[in-house]
Amino acid sequence: MAITAKSGPTVLLTGASGVVGQALLEQLGDCAVVCLTHRKPVCAHQVTTVRGDLTLPYFGLDPAAYGDLADRVDVVVHCAAVTGFGVDSNRTNDLNIRGTENVLAFARRAQAPLQHVSTAFVTRHNLARNGYGSARPEVYLGSKRLAEQAIANSGVAANIIRPSVVIGDSVTGRIAQFQGLHAIAGALLKDALPMLPLQPGTRIDFVPQDLVARVIASLVRAGKTGGEYWVTGGNAAPTAARTIELAMTLGASLGLELGMPRFVSHDMVDRLIRPVFIDALPKAQQRRFDDMLAMTALFDTAEPFTSTYHHVPGVAPLTTEDIEDAFTASMRHYARAKGLTRLSEAAA
Repeated sequence: MAITAKSGPTVLLTGASGVVGQALLEQLGDCAVVCLTHRKPVCAHQVTTVRGDLTLPYFGLDPAAYGDLADRVDVVVHCAAVTGFGVDSNRTNDLNIRGTENVLAFARRAQAPLQHVSTAFVTRHNLARNGYGSARPEVYLGSKRLAEQAIANSGVAANIIRPSVVIGDSVTGRIAQFQGLHAIAGALLKDALPMLPLQPGTRIDFVPQDLVARVIASLVRAGKTGGEYWVTGGNAAPTAARTIELAMTLGASLGLELGMPRFVSHDMVDRLIRPVFIDALPKAQQRRFDDMLAMTALFDTAEPFTSTYHHVPGVAPLTTEDIEDAFTASMRHYARAKGLTRLSEAAA
């Protein structure tokens, strides 16, 4: 396996086809990047692809090939994870916990520092309740906590990066795969969101993918480990009411006639909305509702997230205006991709 010589370090990247992984590839142009992928090669300029399975010892590689790869790698960036709330718990734990343990074994063999992408929502401990239907956010969050614990116990030099919800590029809105927040805002843009189980003052914490990628890339180059970096809006995150206002303003600019959703409590969902309206829906629609309910529950706290990513060299903090502009760009990209605009591109 030949790796193209670059001025920066050689990086083993997992999850290269995901949202953060795709954005990160654009930030690692000076590095020799080896993407460990399970199914298909990564289509990026001057990137090497290795087929493997994170859940298997040696990634399922021949021991000689595994050793050769370890001898070449300087830094490991672990982005791969199951993030869906409706995924089987065995599959979630297999990749998120066992996969991380195998990545740690590789980093130890390579004597390479690890940049591990976790989630800011590991701080949410009050989600084990009835009312999310098919969605199980506590399974995902539990797996991420155990992965972090494995890193802490491993002795491997590492940084933990904890982004909140990741949206598209801050300028173009482009993203590898639409995420849960896109689905909620998308339902609003389709005028299919009559209610939202949130309080108007709740902060909706999200960050653009290029910020997360910039933080990781800077840590790769800095060579320092032992840190925990919260990549969040924090005190700059907009409220639910403001987020809805931004979506409504965008919808109007695209020629969409939208109704304002009603803010309701989770208790009202459990007592009235689910038994009367949701339980009668087709299973696919019930699952989408459950995912929305689980995601809004993640934001259901009075305390904003800690935000420390600006401590990374060369990374400046985003303002509330920056975050709101990124949200508008992300939702505009979603609307155009889904054919929701009623005005011409020139008019929009």
